[in-house]
Amino acid sequence: MDRTTDEFGLTLLQLLNHHSIGIEEVEGVAVCCVVPSVLYAIEKAARRYLKCEVLVVGRGIKTGMRVRTDNPREVGADRIVNAVAAFEEHGGPLVVVDFGTATTFDCVSEAGDYVGGAIAPGYQISADALFTRTAKLPRVPLQRPDRAIGTNTVASMQSGLFWGYVGLVNELARRCKAEFDVKPQCVATGGLARLIGGACDEIDAHDEHLTLRGLRILWDRNSD
Repeated sequence: MDRTTDEFGLTLLQLLNHHSIGIEEVEGVAVCCVVPSVLYAIEKAARRYLKCEVLVVGRGIKTGMRVRTDNPREVGADRIVNAVAAFEEHGGPLVVVDFGTATTFDCVSEAGDYVGGAIAPGYQISADALFTRTAKLPRVPLQRPDRAIGTNTVASMQSGLFWGYVGLVNELARRCKAEFDVKPQCVATGGLARLIGGACDEIDAHDEHLTLRGLRILWDRNSD
């Protein structure tokens, strides 16, 4: 996403206008991004166009969650945001599956500690790889096929992508669950949570606004 500060700023203004929200109503902005150049542009745009305080989720903010990994600084800010929101909403233990650019599995203990997880290639990345790294396979729309056995190239690719990815998610979620002393709930979020997660037996609930709620929770915890 190669956009300038002004492009982000105008996008923010358009979004507010679309929802009939005036700039004067915005009290602050919480930002979570793991791409440094994009993070800088969004933060600068929020200050310039909305003229308000900006909370960047990262090292030094209060999350209320202990990170029990080998190197807590390596854990992406988006993963902590999801974990905080999921624990606040659903309690623990938890496995949070986020269907984003990468598909991440984030595990939270019964006590509310972030204990680690797994990272897999995203569904779209897998689909793009088939198109860009092969000579004759086309780009196919992302959808759930009716059958596993495809009778043409497009249907075969859709089957392999969709049901293969369902298998990946189910197996990783199952293995993560098995490593808890108490069986955790598995919550899915992200753009493809309904499409893919809806076919996964190991996913117990869908929460499409999990990340947004997490940002709000962290804003409240750091605005005292």
